[in-house]
Amino acid sequence: MTAAAIPSERATPRVAILPWYVAATLVAATSAKVGIIWDISWHRSIGRDTFWTPAHMAIYLGGVLAGLSCGWLALRTTFAGPAQARAASVRFWGFRAPLGAWLGVWGALAMITSAPFDNWWHNAYGLDVKVLSPPHVILALGIWAIQLGSLFLVLALQNRTSDEQRPPPYGVLAAYLVGILLQNATTLTIEQLGFANVAHSALYYKIAACALPLLLVAGARAARLRWPATTAAAAYMLISLVMIWILQLAPATPKLAPVFNPVTHMVPPPFPLLLVVPALAIDLVMRRVGPGRDWLLSLLVGLAFLLVFFVTQWFFTEFLLTPHARNFIFGADQWDYSSRLGPWRYRFWRADTDPVTPRALALAALLAVASARIGLWWGNWMARIRR
Repeated sequence: MTAAAIPSERATPRVAILPWYVAATLVAATSAKVGIIWDISWHRSIGRDTFWTPAHMAIYLGGVLAGLSCGWLALRTTFAGPAQARAASVRFWGFRAPLGAWLGVWGALAMITSAPFDNWWHNAYGLDVKVLSPPHVILALGIWAIQLGSLFLVLALQNRTSDEQRPPPYGVLAAYLVGILLQNATTLTIEQLGFANVAHSALYYKIAACALPLLLVAGARAARLRWPATTAAAAYMLISLVMIWILQLAPATPKLAPVFNPVTHMVPPPFPLLLVVPALAIDLVMRRVGPGRDWLLSLLVGLAFLLVFFVTQWFFTEFLLTPHARNFIFGADQWDYSSRLGPWRYRFWRADTDPVTPRALALAALLAVASARIGLWWGNWMARIRR
């Protein structure tokens, strides 16, 4: 044998390629999220003129793509899958598939079911008064399901990869999907967290303390990555910024009365929360404390998150209400076509009726610690997913 033909003991093991069905669920999760942001902008800029809007098609494309890819995986694993694939599956009604695939199938069915329901709802009751109308709740549950399904599929691949192998980018993909989940959380709480004007009220910090540490901490514990929470927060912010910058370039004309603010282009979403800063604090604390001390860790992480988030958002939102933020980069001071514009745009809302007091911050701190503890429980469970 020649020297070139002799296998080297120091050769790096071959890394498995990302399966196509996992890539399909990643595209589905992204398409659904982009569609939701686009649809909200469509409602704020044009109104609901028809069900067949491009934004709706992007949403339901995500459901169809997730349903087809996960359904195919279930059929293949059940009837033609190798023993290794069947061992890494969950049995349901006689069929076998990974847990993430079952979530994808269920989510797709929920999303498709919500489509005619939403169309009937709008025809019967007109525009939505609140974000969470009954058909939107079904749709939101379906979207969460396909995105969690994609996350679980990625984590199962990550957790089955031995430490001796050169790690594929599963950790990065997992953090990206956690960033999408953060997008979901801020979309559902857009009335409480979305606008800079509410950042000097106590409810703002209580809602943030409930929802955000859970996702950031869970992702930080589950993803094999050096800076998992920071990466997830960066993905969340990047999605928002790209949508802000793209939507402002699209022309739009309101089609439903009354029109008090004649917009000429798509109204972008509000500037995202600066989650990279508290997420960096979470990563630093978790690396410092390490595993095996989760009760202490939840206390330190919860307090660190609230402290850094409070300082960051308190002053950054003051900047967003100034003329310096009224430009293409920050996209501030852009309102729905139905808004009666006035000086209220440059003021903090509910600062007098719901002020930030030491008692309110203490309650927010308790909520942040509890959220972090639940996040650690969930993250520990996700770190053990193998099927």
